[in-house]
Amino acid sequence: MGASRIRVAKDKADLIKALVASGDTTGPFQTYADAIAFAAALGAKRKKRSPLGAIAKKEPAPISIDIFVSRGYEVVMKLLALAETKDAKIISSFDGKWEEERILIFEEYANGGLEILRDELRGAVDYSERLVLVLNAERVQPVQLEEEFDLSRFLG
Repeated sequence: MGASRIRVAKDKADLIKALVASGDTTGPFQTYADAIAFAAALGAKRKKRSPLGAIAKKEPAPISIDIFVSRGYEVVMKLLALAETKDAKIISSFDGKWEEERILIFEEYANGGLEILRDELRGAVDYSERLVLVLNAERVQPVQLEEEFDLSRFLG
């Protein structure tokens, strides 16, 4: 498991850096892993999975899977992969092929989530405040009513 890494698309590297609190920014996340896991969950929620394309080589460099495991995100990775493939074998820890597939699914959902965040956060000064608005909008989605039963078909 130690050699596996989570990669970030090169065109999303600056966004990831801005989402993480550092000396230069007041981002809402403590680590790159936190921001990536959030983006993957958002991408999955909105069914947006995007291939990575060019990979960021530095800042953020590919992140060891162990960082995600230590922060408790391995469960998120497995659940996303299971939901995507509908195959219970994907959560197996004994086959490197399944781990690679889980990582790919996670990376692509994270990339899709970062695309959503890039659009949602465009022009925002305070990312934390805007993320609260995004989360609140997700929570209060309008309930879609079922189509009313049409009685006219019983009329002659």
